[in-house]
Amino acid sequence: MPSSAHDTTPSFSPREASLRRATNETDVTVELSLDGSGIYTNDTGVGFLDHMLDLFARHGQFDLKTACVGDLEVDDHHTVEDVAITLGQAIRQALGEKAYIARYGHAYVPMDETLARAVIDLSGRFYLQFDAAFARPMVGDLSTEMVEHFWYALAERAQCNLHLSVLHGTNTHHKVEALFKAAARALRMAVRREATHDAMPSTKGQL
Repeated sequence: MPSSAHDTTPSFSPREASLRRATNETDVTVELSLDGSGIYTNDTGVGFLDHMLDLFARHGQFDLKTACVGDLEVDDHHTVEDVAITLGQAIRQALGEKAYIARYGHAYVPMDETLARAVIDLSGRFYLQFDAAFARPMVGDLSTEMVEHFWYALAERAQCNLHLSVLHGTNTHHKVEALFKAAARALRMAVRREATHDAMPSTKGQL
């Protein structure tokens, strides 16, 4: 039905961001839609990171395109960090004023013997709690020490509280993948907009 002149139902426009971050170490571009359908094209030069970003987009129902040309002849550190920084900035930019969002999100994701949990608050304040241990230094071409660093950089630039835990598990691939899926699903819940939500889900009046 068409809206009446007195209809105060908010009109939601797509939340999108397109960013580029270029340094002497990497050249990163990110295109993100929080209101997508899980379409993705990710090419960072780190194959396992691409796989994780694909999963992040699909399980979060975000449209995501990332590209990076980095100094992989050194190692994967700069590429992984700068992709996370740019993606975090894109999330923050796409959220805008955060009107009518759920703000909080959580998810549990099992993967065979592994169970991961993610809890997020789009509070405008940065904090990362990361509880996961990996038995081997690499998973594919991704350094496992960079998994925590990825989420640290993303949460810092997205300005959110993020708590990630592997509750149990043994397989390193399963642990990393379950964390990315859980984070995606928690973020999907947190960014959800509904007219019945508070216009600003904070007594401060801003996030």
